[in-house]
Amino acid sequence: MRTAYTSDQIRAAEAALMATLPEGTLMERAAAGLAAVCARTLGGTAGRVYGTRVVLLVGGGDNGGDALYAGARLAARGARVDAVLAGSRVHSAGLAALRRAGGRVLDGRFERVRALAGAADLVVDGLVGIGGTGALREPYATLARITAGADCPVVAVDVPSGVDADDGRVEGEAVRADVTVAFGALKAGLLVDPGAGYAGRLEPVGIGLEPYLPDAGVAALTAGDVALLLPRPDARSDKYRRGVVGIVAGSRRYTGAAVLCVGGAVRGGAGMVRYAGTAEPVAGVRARWPEAVVTELAPGEGVGGVGRVQAWVLGPGLGTDADAFAVARSVLAGDLPVLVDADGLTLLAEDRSLLRRDAPTLLTPHAGELSRLLGVDRARIEERRLEHVRRAAAELGATVLLKGSTTLVAQEGRPVRVNPTGSPWLATGGTGDVLAGLAGALLAAGLDCYDAASCAAYLHGVAGQDGPLAAGDVAEALPGAVRRVLNGLRHEDGAARLEG
Repeated sequence: MRTAYTSDQIRAAEAALMATLPEGTLMERAAAGLAAVCARTLGGTAGRVYGTRVVLLVGGGDNGGDALYAGARLAARGARVDAVLAGSRVHSAGLAALRRAGGRVLDGRFERVRALAGAADLVVDGLVGIGGTGALREPYATLARITAGADCPVVAVDVPSGVDADDGRVEGEAVRADVTVAFGALKAGLLVDPGAGYAGRLEPVGIGLEPYLPDAGVAALTAGDVALLLPRPDARSDKYRRGVVGIVAGSRRYTGAAVLCVGGAVRGGAGMVRYAGTAEPVAGVRARWPEAVVTELAPGEGVGGVGRVQAWVLGPGLGTDADAFAVARSVLAGDLPVLVDADGLTLLAEDRSLLRRDAPTLLTPHAGELSRLLGVDRARIEERRLEHVRRAAAELGATVLLKGSTTLVAQEGRPVRVNPTGSPWLATGGTGDVLAGLAGALLAAGLDCYDAASCAAYLHGVAGQDGPLAAGDVAEALPGAVRRVLNGLRHEDGAARLEG
């Protein structure tokens, strides 16, 4: 599992570690790790570093010092290193080390910096560290724009300048890095969009912080973690032990939602799927999924006659009229785990009393649906996804899976899980219905809401990585996604070491 921390947590750990070390040791460790990543990015061998052109963008904080010391190491290996001093102050010892190694210091004239960056083999962003918040000021904002025109890799020191280290906010110009070298531990904002989209490949560099770090507030599962969590049948298994999921979805207008949601559950490994709906979606489910046990509901009828299930999925394409409200109330009045999605979330926003239940509840909104549940502008939720998914879990008393370019799973008292397998190919109609069915199958198999949501998001992402595809293709790809995860674990001789 990959864990991530806030800037305050990192700084506190650094202070505790520095109290045990000679002065300057921590920066030396960070600079050595940064220089090694830069060398690999340039080409990996000493011969490749020799003769290359490196531009350092140097701010006035410790990140600037790290960049200067790393630049000194690269200059000592034969690179031509030019440092652009952007801050009102500079790390004097780092600057002296760079000059001793033969590095050059430039003024901050933008035309000259632009020309150098355009001809460079590598640009190192050491402008703003983990304490930076809000929009970049000048000259940092213009320097961030210049990096976008560099025809070479950009390596960010700890966090790309302009990205909030705590939650991934980007409020103006920001450096879009190809590689981010994270000292000691990952910062939460590197895992959450929009910041994650600026971070590129993450390269953690150990500097000895581990014993001083607190419990993480953000985590990302690896394939090995998911493999260990997934329920697997054994010799005693039957369809009931594997989990029976009930699905209430679809309507005359949205018959496909029922078909896709049932498909997510069937292909996601449910022991049995019981589908309940009105005539039109019932016909579609019967035609596409003969494996499902189907119950046709009369208008306004509840689910009392559907039969035994271990968890429910409620809402995809259900509609929001009085009949939909009646069936939603009958599902939520029970004592089984319930996943609520799509139109079910709209019904909850209209009547929050439906959430007054003691049984586990998993909500799977996108930002627009969450905005209705919380009464918060959608754009603000997109800007501060971590903040609002935590708020939703606490305020609504449920586990919340917030869909989007970065899918987040929050449950009060536990780290927010960030899904690492999301794919732009999943941005197509109906894929959320497949995800709901898959997560419902995992709930019925015995996973709690937190693990079911996390594993479903991971597998859904794996299934959607090879595009272009439609929602039905994602459902069909789920068995292969499960096999890839489980086989990967077996190939590691049972050790959960696969990365997301």
